[in-house]
Order: sequence, then C-alpha cells, then structure tokens
Amino acid sequence: METYLVGGAVRDALMGLPMQDHDWVVVGATPQALMDQGFVPVGRDFPVFLHPQTKEEYALARTERKTAPGYRGFAIHSEPSVTLEEDLARRDLTINSIAVHADSTATDGVFDPKKWQATGALVDPFGGHRDIADKVLRHVTDAFREDPVRILRLARFAARFTDFTVAPETLELMRDMVRHGEVDHLVAERVWQELARGLMEEQPSRMFAVLRDCGALVRLLPEVDALWGIPQSVEHHPEVDTGAHLMLVLDMAARLGAPLPVRFACLAHDLGKGNTPTDMLPRHIGHEERGVRLLKPLCQRLRVPVECHELAQVVTREHGNIHRSASLNAAAIVRLLERCDAFRKPERFADILLACECDARGRLGLHGTPYPQADRLAQALQRAQAVATHTIAADAQAAGLSGPKVGEKIHAARIAAVTAGL
Repeated sequence: METYLVGGAVRDALMGLPMQDHDWVVVGATPQALMDQGFVPVGRDFPVFLHPQTKEEYALARTERKTAPGYRGFAIHSEPSVTLEEDLARRDLTINSIAVHADSTATDGVFDPKKWQATGALVDPFGGHRDIADKVLRHVTDAFREDPVRILRLARFAARFTDFTVAPETLELMRDMVRHGEVDHLVAERVWQELARGLMEEQPSRMFAVLRDCGALVRLLPEVDALWGIPQSVEHHPEVDTGAHLMLVLDMAARLGAPLPVRFACLAHDLGKGNTPTDMLPRHIGHEERGVRLLKPLCQRLRVPVECHELAQVVTREHGNIHRSASLNAAAIVRLLERCDAFRKPERFADILLACECDARGRLGLHGTPYPQADRLAQALQRAQAVATHTIAADAQAAGLSGPKVGEKIHAARIAAVTAGL
C-alpha cells in the first residue's frame, strides 16, 4: 500500500501558492485494509476515507468510465491493481495530475516543493510541471471529453490563473464536446457551482471568454452570450460593446472584493440590452424591465440561490435610477429607498450600491472614476432611518389614523429628514 499527495495541493505548492486541502490517493489497498487502520469511509460514489487523526481525505486509486450523456453516469473501478498513473490519467488538467509520495511530502510538517524537484520525488507522467512553467491549461487525455463539467472547471481555472493560456488542442476538444451536445446534459447544480466559484476568482471575465471561445456560453447562459455585439452609446460607454462592458464590470467587482451576490448581480444587470429592438440602438430604453423578465427564468433554470436572485433583481431594475440619483429630489430618493427595501434590509442596500459602483466604473478608461451616488444615497438612508417611526405611528393612531394613513405620515417624515440633509 502506497500513499501519494495529489492534485491541487501539489499544483499550488509548485506554483508558490498557499496549499488548501490535502488530497491523498492510496494505491494497492482495499477498503477493508484502510478501515482496519481506523480510516472512516465517507464516499458514496467511490471509495473515500477520512484519516483517523488528521481527518483529511484519502481516496483509493480508481479509474472511471462514462456510462451516460453529460454528467449523469460513470462506472467507477477501484481495486489494488489500479496504478497511480491510471488514477492520474482520469484527471482533468495536466497541472492537476502530479503526485508526490507521502514519504517525500513533508519534513516536520513543512511541505518543501524545491526538495521534491531536487530529489525527483514528483510523479508527473503527463507533463504537468512543464505546463505550470509554461503557464498552459492542457487536458490530460481524451477522457476529458467524458465529463462536460471539466469545460466549466477549465474556464474557472483561466479566471484564477490569469496568465495561463488554454492549449489549442484542448480548446478544440472543448469545442467538439459542445458540438456533440455534451454541455446540454449538465445538471443545474453543477453549472451553478462552477459559475459561482468562477465569479469569485481573480479575473472572472476570463471564465466567460473561455466559455464563449468554445461555444459553451450560448448553451449555458444564452441571455449573457446575447450581449456581445450589442452597441451602446459611446457617450456613456466608451467600450461600446455591451459584452465588453459586462466583462469590465465583473473584473471591477473582483477588484473591489465584492461578495458573490454582488458579482452575480453585476453579471445579470444588463440582460435586457440583449433584446433591445434594433431600431432603438444604441439606446436601450426600458432594458431594466426587460432584464428583470429575463432574469427570472435564468435563475430558475440554474437554481440560483434566493439571496443572489433577489439582489440581482433589484440591481437590474434600479441601477439606472441609482446612477441618476444625484439629480433626484428628497421625495424621489425616499421612493427609491423604498423600492430597494432599504429600510428593512440596509445591508443588502449597501450591496446594491456596490454593484452599481462596479457598473459605473466598469467602463473603458473610467475604472478610477469616483461614484458619489453611493455615499449620497447611504447618507440619505441614514437620515431617513433616524426618523422615530414608532412615535409617529403612536401619535397617528392616537389621532384615529391607521393603516395607509400611518404609512403616509412616516413617508412624509422621511422625506423631510432627507430634505434637511440634502
């Protein structure tokens, strides 16, 4: 029985990045042999065990064979005769198909990749170390085509490792997978999982560039793919193309450290521009409401979490009004705050403003432009929140008022408070 550190941990160590989870592969063992040593079985689809002390995952070496379209079925084969190279061959990218024997992984708990290279401890049958040096994302074997999720994973890695390029033969393989309908069989949960992780990478635009290049984006997110080639007014959008603007917005969200709901709202905010009537271009009157209508089926199709859907809906509907809020009077500002549900959810309103800032600054040559609308609206909300609503309600009820009349009193008081601040 031999144990090896594999996958992302080895890759990140060789790249000088912090090592995340340690994944281990055990060759020449049976499930019973591991359980006899105190390992706890946790895998349902294939044999994975938790180490009795470290609780790290140890998987028996295995091979996989596709049995159904998309991601719906794989036959797992795991027995002592499966070799390490056979296990590495089933992996997605060469940079994730490198292993180090457990005896060489650490000294006094410290991982030393320089020592691995110096002592020849790396097990690298597919040239992953070379591809790390050359900054190339390359598939391991033709088995890559058996799992369409790997298209999404590669696109996500492109967003993480921003100076890596996709090998031409790998890109062509991905295109062939798309042509044969593999991505059409992906389940919503896996698409959202990879999309969400890609949105949180260093340069999310690269994920979408790869998905467009291989033809997968139009299959997975046709509402987003439709934005490329749609012109906008150069006065407000020096980059002109709506798809190009979207990529700048997503990268601005990453630059500002925005959380996932904000980044998804940025992705969705201009969907309505994809079906603007051609005789209206380059203007996009009413794109906000068209975008809201497109957003709902997209979120249902991918089973987007409620928090992301709701934030994206408000941003899609109101981002134009927020951009124009410097010209709004107090009454209009209070109505805007109410439509955004800012009084009940002030933290979410801060995320709405952040998404709008990403939109405003995600334009060619305008990334350093300040966004005073956010401060102005945040201050207006703070002043309106200071209104003693309970006192107003009590006084109104004492005067025989109820229901909508009480709400009108509170609404008027908030307008007065914002007016004083402005």
